[in-house]
Amino acid sequence: MNTTELCDRLGERIGFLTPRLRDLGGRPRFAGEVVTVKCFEDSSRIKELIETPGQGKVMVVDAGGSERCAVFGDMSAATAIRNGWEGFVIYGYIRDAEPIAQMDLGMRALGVVPMGSTRRGLGLTELAIDIQGVRCQPGDYLVADEDGVVVVPAALAAGA
Repeated sequence: MNTTELCDRLGERIGFLTPRLRDLGGRPRFAGEVVTVKCFEDSSRIKELIETPGQGKVMVVDAGGSERCAVFGDMSAATAIRNGWEGFVIYGYIRDAEPIAQMDLGMRALGVVPMGSTRRGLGLTELAIDIQGVRCQPGDYLVADEDGVVVVPAALAAGA
């Protein structure tokens, strides 16, 4: 089911992200179970999770919207693809835009900056986060396509 059908069917019981997030990956349509990360200028938790099996999963990252560094790049994208991740929604920035745009990976982010992040072991996983006023929790279902990004709460996803 695409994002417009989900919005028509479930209405205000679901959330959708604003167009501020740019489509930066090579796969404009992706969907999967939500896995969450909250971090700020530290990509440690993202790097840990992309090393795990990601079939049927989408990582949603609240990187605080920091413009000072990217929390994801082409090497992370290659690892994520190798481990089967469907896509990423990052409230923050990525780098290596050209190669990521050619990869078979869904990617939505605020934009691109050249500076990479640190890895100090900071950040949290498996918690509820808010992206653009939309609550995203582990186990929710995310659908992204040319019309936008929709988050379906886990309880509704089972019946959608």
